[in-house]
Amino acid sequence: MKRRQLFPAGFVTMIMLLGLAWDFGAAFLFGQELSQGSRLPKRLVGDYGYWSRTQTPPYSSAQIPFNELTHINHAGVSFNTTGMLVVPTGFLEPELIQSAHAAGVKVLLLLGGSFPALVVNPALINTLVGNLQAFINQNGYDGVDVDWEYPGTIADRQTFFNLFTALRAAFPSPTYVLSADVPPWGGLGYDFSGVEPVLDYFNIMMYDCAGPWTDDAQLNSAIFPDSNNPEPYECEPGGSVEEAADIFLNQLNLPASKLNMGTPFYGYAYTNVSALWGSCTNCGSTVVSENYGTFIKQRINQQGWETFYDPISLVPYMLKIDGSPGYITYDDYFSTYYRVWYSVWKRGLGGTFMWSLDADYDGHSQDLLDAMYRGTTQRNN
Repeated sequence: MKRRQLFPAGFVTMIMLLGLAWDFGAAFLFGQELSQGSRLPKRLVGDYGYWSRTQTPPYSSAQIPFNELTHINHAGVSFNTTGMLVVPTGFLEPELIQSAHAAGVKVLLLLGGSFPALVVNPALINTLVGNLQAFINQNGYDGVDVDWEYPGTIADRQTFFNLFTALRAAFPSPTYVLSADVPPWGGLGYDFSGVEPVLDYFNIMMYDCAGPWTDDAQLNSAIFPDSNNPEPYECEPGGSVEEAADIFLNQLNLPASKLNMGTPFYGYAYTNVSALWGSCTNCGSTVVSENYGTFIKQRINQQGWETFYDPISLVPYMLKIDGSPGYITYDDYFSTYYRVWYSVWKRGLGGTFMWSLDADYDGHSQDLLDAMYRGTTQRNN
């Protein structure tokens, strides 16, 4: 395959001259100071998995910078085919709720589980919602974030509508927040127009365009589509932030204020390709997900790796300096900053979110979360 021209890290300087902002340069370009206090002008939602407390380095409520967030989705709870909640040992963290509320941050229970059971037996919805109501009231949560991946049939669509209608009846607005995690392509099974009146917002999962399931070294989360992608259909429709925003704003006609654009705090490492768009063999066993804070950050222009930027998609990737096989697709401070700024200020969306809060933590700092915060608080005049 023909190797495309590479743009090394120094190319970012040219990008900045084209009007993109990076770190403290943004204050000059935009003429804005960071807003003070914990209240942000747009939503900044953090997905937080209970398991991160036992990782290395550990990440818990003690490490979360609540002043940079508006909402947290607490992940780990699911439900079974009888509608009962499945709560892992060690999930509950009272300090999370207490610290978040003290900072004015709302905490939602992120719910996955056996959604097809609700399609087969619609009566289970009432059982599930009743169990959620008891759990949330007992533990002080502020609402529910539903992660159903992915409804696709007419029956799923009706169930999706029925579930959120029942949830809103049990969790009235504005006391409680309801949100849904949705794919960037939209999809028939979500009944967006039906549930929009009862939902506070949708979280658009704009990532995983690369991974073990693709056979090219693609980009995990492009901001703009690159026509050089040899197999764009592997992440279409909605394979970039721009395209996903177009789908939700112009095709689904959803209010911009009810949309959060997603950004990843992780990337994918390929061991047997040596170029962007390079053909990947045995991807299922040679491509792995890696966190930014504990793996990717340590390799940026170090340890035999060099960072390049796709000049169209505006996201970075790494290659081995010696030309040997190795490719990493990821997001850094710059691409995260611009993705957030483009989403909330250029396209006018209501906010952004990430998967996941712990993944950019290196034991001391969180570069990508800081970039999200700056992108949220700095506006182009």
